[in-house]
Amino acid sequence: MKKLLNTAYVTSEGAALHKDGENLVAMIDGAEKSRVPLHMLASVVAFGPVLVTPALIGACAERGITLVLLDRSGRFQARVEGPAQGNVLLRRAQYRLAETGNDRGADIVRSFVLAKIANQRAVLRRAIRDHAAGPGLEEATERMAQILRRVQLSDRTTDQLRGSEGEAANLYFAVFDRLIRSPDAALRWTGRSRRPPLDAMNALLSFLYTMLTHDCRSACESVGLDPAVGFLHRDRPGRPSLALDLMEELRAPLADRLALSLVNRRQLRAGDFRQTESGAVLLTDEGRKTVLTAWQERKREERQHAFLDEKAPLGLVPHLQAQLLARHLRGDMDAYPPWFWT
Repeated sequence: MKKLLNTAYVTSEGAALHKDGENLVAMIDGAEKSRVPLHMLASVVAFGPVLVTPALIGACAERGITLVLLDRSGRFQARVEGPAQGNVLLRRAQYRLAETGNDRGADIVRSFVLAKIANQRAVLRRAIRDHAAGPGLEEATERMAQILRRVQLSDRTTDQLRGSEGEAANLYFAVFDRLIRSPDAALRWTGRSRRPPLDAMNALLSFLYTMLTHDCRSACESVGLDPAVGFLHRDRPGRPSLALDLMEELRAPLADRLALSLVNRRQLRAGDFRQTESGAVLLTDEGRKTVLTAWQERKREERQHAFLDEKAPLGLVPHLQAQLLARHLRGDMDAYPPWFWT
């Protein structure tokens, strides 16, 4: 099984990263703040203005360590990686299936949509079980169960599956505020807003989705798939559509549940967010560090993989799902088995 390597997150503006022997070294104001052996890293993610030396860039590319540059708010800017490792035959199969849009492609989309809706519903049911959360949750879970049956039995085209996915997402986010138990009024949920996020919970979710997208993109590349060519998400320049496809299965249990835990346990408060002049709401530096620490811990938690019948860290699930998708595209498996949170 693939080793769960670390991601180094650099959040201090003005930091300088360089190579010293076989180590990545982070310097701030000329003083060494951190040192990490390169063989322990899978990727490096830098926020804001961070200096990276050419020697370190070359060493990362040679060792297959991906360097990702994000702006202060966590929005993607650039990605630096070494020679592509993609399997040309696998990618040809991926392109053919994505272009034809036949029943086999719709079945892949069905798997993504089934897992997404089932996992969103599981988050709501967990809240009902643990906290007898407010009115509307039982109704939402019942309606989502009906949508799941429709996805399984009657939706035939990709557009129909997309419609069911959107309907379930609207139900889920319509009751999302009832999952929040924080006393801070600024952390209440009023609806989804993106680019930019307009409140604290949207800022937190967008930040976590950025981290999850990075992991899913790396998973696609690690098995030779093209992360830009998806099935559920339409192709757009610069968008990692296949990585977003894989992420749909994992949004609720990995990102949404973590966001709720951080807020409900009061590890994040209103003071961990700030509003810019444009109206966008962002995490503060300290808030971002809290989230990144919790994100790494979350990825180490183990869950049973129903199809593989073994336990695996959550951080490996994107890689396992990418491997299963690659096997299906090669014809080694009759169907792509989705991942259900249990």
